[in-house]
Amino acid sequence: MNKKLLASALAAAFALSTGLNGAQAATYLNGTGTATFNVTLTLTANCTIVANPLNFGSNGVLTSVIDRSTTVAVTCTNTTPYNVGLDGGNVTGSTVAARLLAGTTTGNTTTTVAFQLYQDAAHGTVWGNTQGTNTVPGTGSGSAQSITVYGEVAVQATPKPDVYQTTITATVYF
Repeated sequence: MNKKLLASALAAAFALSTGLNGAQAATYLNGTGTATFNVTLTLTANCTIVANPLNFGSNGVLTSVIDRSTTVAVTCTNTTPYNVGLDGGNVTGSTVAARLLAGTTTGNTTTTVAFQLYQDAAHGTVWGNTQGTNTVPGTGSGSAQSITVYGEVAVQATPKPDVYQTTITATVYF
């Protein structure tokens, strides 16, 4: 083999063995030393809540009860106790005991339709916002927990046609 070709082959082999940029990791055989370090994460009690809309649909005359339901999803750290409350809504005069939807058309915003929110499908327990009285308790699992909200529009005098609405605030206490 010719000396130039052999020198080129050796140079190429050296370049490949050192990672093309000429750097080569050193190897040491004199001994070892070790150290340890801690890795930590502190989790504190925490919860989040997501609420889905409740739509009673379209109706003509309020001569029969309208029942619908929706859900709120609570995600709390595992073993964290919580309560979920629902307020009376943002319509003037609306309370937890007597919730109201208000008309949305100009000139009709003081017209209301009564409705209620319950903790149970039998509509036996009104859902409120006072812990230990009318909120829904639970314990976090670390994953989302779905809780059903049962709504009802009772039979009542039917006001003029309009879209009636309110905004309910769902709160998780933990």
